[in-house]
Amino acid sequence: MSKLVQVVEDVTVRFAGDSGDGMQLTGTQFTDTTALAGNDLSTLPDFPAEIRAPAGSLSGVSGFQLHFSSSDIQTPGDAPDVLVAMNPAALKVNLKDLKPNATIIVNTNTFELKNLKLAKYDSNPLEDGSLSKYNVIPIPLTLLTMNTLEKVNLSVKDKEKCKNFFALGLMYWMYNRPIQVTEKWLETKFRNKPEVLEANQMVLKAGYYYGETTEIFTTRYEVKPAKLPAGRYKNISGNEAIALGFITASLKSGAQLFLGSYPITPASEILQELSKYKDYGVITFQAEDEIAGICAAIGASFSGKLAITSTSGPGLSLKMEAAGLAVITELPLVIVDVQRGGPSTGLPTKTEQADLFQAIYGRHGEAPLVVMAAQSPADCFCMSIEAARIAIKYMTPVILLSDGYLAFGSEPMKVPAFEDLPDIHVEYRTDPEGFYPYLRNENLVRPWAIPGTPGLEHRIGGLEKKDIYGNISYEPENHEIMVRNRKQKIQNVQNDIPELEIDGDGDDELLVLSWGSTYGAIKEGIRKARMQGANVSHAHLKFLNPFPKNLEDVLNRFKKVMIPELNTGQLAFIIKGMFMKDIVQFNKVQGQPFKVQEVANKILEVLGGSNGK
Repeated sequence: MSKLVQVVEDVTVRFAGDSGDGMQLTGTQFTDTTALAGNDLSTLPDFPAEIRAPAGSLSGVSGFQLHFSSSDIQTPGDAPDVLVAMNPAALKVNLKDLKPNATIIVNTNTFELKNLKLAKYDSNPLEDGSLSKYNVIPIPLTLLTMNTLEKVNLSVKDKEKCKNFFALGLMYWMYNRPIQVTEKWLETKFRNKPEVLEANQMVLKAGYYYGETTEIFTTRYEVKPAKLPAGRYKNISGNEAIALGFITASLKSGAQLFLGSYPITPASEILQELSKYKDYGVITFQAEDEIAGICAAIGASFSGKLAITSTSGPGLSLKMEAAGLAVITELPLVIVDVQRGGPSTGLPTKTEQADLFQAIYGRHGEAPLVVMAAQSPADCFCMSIEAARIAIKYMTPVILLSDGYLAFGSEPMKVPAFEDLPDIHVEYRTDPEGFYPYLRNENLVRPWAIPGTPGLEHRIGGLEKKDIYGNISYEPENHEIMVRNRKQKIQNVQNDIPELEIDGDGDDELLVLSWGSTYGAIKEGIRKARMQGANVSHAHLKFLNPFPKNLEDVLNRFKKVMIPELNTGQLAFIIKGMFMKDIVQFNKVQGQPFKVQEVANKILEVLGGSNGK
């Protein structure tokens, strides 16, 4: 039978199943294909912290959400239009997030008594009428997969693992996506396992043609390509963007890249990604712990390398003493902190913005350094380059804040021309004439003298040094001079970063001030609130220490300032203390990013129904 093709502007799809059902792989393949189809997109992987949670349990549900559109989008979507649920637990966990009348595709073969009990269902939701307000499409995915592979020489267990590709093929048909991208990926992935390759390709096609031939589906959907600026695009995650950004910074500066790191969720992929480039001169060192990772990076910096270390919140805590060493030695170093839910192990696979205090104030003594934050997965690329540039130019540690939402999420990034990226000038001191290790330039930056350079021998280490000359000094007055020099040097970075821009009118009543990964949800939330008449402006901070020069002037232009944060109010606390400004706080600490509607509703609430007019 012929199928109706309906054109829609945007769709949010969520794949959900057991942690062994391959939902992250399925979502990634759908994302890559959608990117090649020319849609703008944003993703939100969501998986359990347990390496192997009990099969069929609520705690073992893994999900992958994708929002794709024919227009510009900033978030992975508030609520799914379609849920692909591979078992009862996946349905139970995700049902509350769905839009009214959403489509639910369920694997009916898993809705047996054992799995229903594991998901804490008293009755079968496919039979008791509890899903009446949704468009439920029951499909025996497991059975159809096994029937497709009846003559394939694989074990029953291996055959069953292929069911996610049946679901993927069906979704490719439903949204008019080509299957060739995944077929090529399978050929590469399983080139040494011909039986597994054949099985997955057969199931992928079976899922696709099931949609075409079954009478269950009467409509398929088409999302036209987005009208994005001309150029070459790459679908990129935040962690991948950070790795590529630092490789680019190494090429722009001519300094060899060194990463000293210890694996930790959600930052481990930075180490994994950079390790692929060892043939291009990138040095990656997987240390025995967090302290060894940063100390090795400090040593690499001393030897003239572009040195970085990557971690998450607990690892940043462990690195703080060595970060103080980098401050007092005044060596360039970038510390990447991919924030996650805390404290302690907390929510290791979920997102949070709760490390701001630690990043700015977390070291003992007067130990200022630069703190900056990326706003999107693609922006992680640009901010990595900027962090490297500032670290080298000002001979200082820089903390670059990302988070789990950015690290695992992805979006299309327009690949810039190498020559259009900012230059990073490295100047190693080679002339011994007039050299002193703490002789400072106009920005109070000391020279970068590489060990072994004739005539430039000097002391370095954790003890305070004599101003200019670098000998160990315990003189009270000298210590104050050095402390103030290091503080002013960081403050001088203000001269090298852009002023804060305002999106909106100067006479708006409300300013929404954001930082980090909240950018997308806040931008779209403001757009939605404006459609309802709200008189609201937006400013986004990417530099958190020091702040942009004009921050105080911007704050003073508005009657009300609201700061949404995925913490209990850390930036709001700092802004209040520095500028004595009344702040409306909007805080969420659930391990999940803001939803667009949450932001819009809060804006309208703050404006008290007057919409600020």
